[in-house]
Amino acid sequence: MRDVIGSAAGVIWQYLTDNGVVSVSKLAKDTKLEPKVLQRALGWLAREDKLCFELKGRSEMISLK
Repeated sequence: MRDVIGSAAGVIWQYLTDNGVVSVSKLAKDTKLEPKVLQRALGWLAREDKLCFELKGRSEMISLK
């Protein structure tokens, strides 16, 4: 499972590098990652202090630091 989460973190990292700030829902839709894996990978990147989180209205926006 650790390899799956690490790979998903890489997918998210590359997506954010290419696309900049994005909502969690758009990230999930565009990457097609399984919801649990997506959340775990976001947690991994957040723990490594790689992400910024911001609320914009009702949407949570994510970007790289």
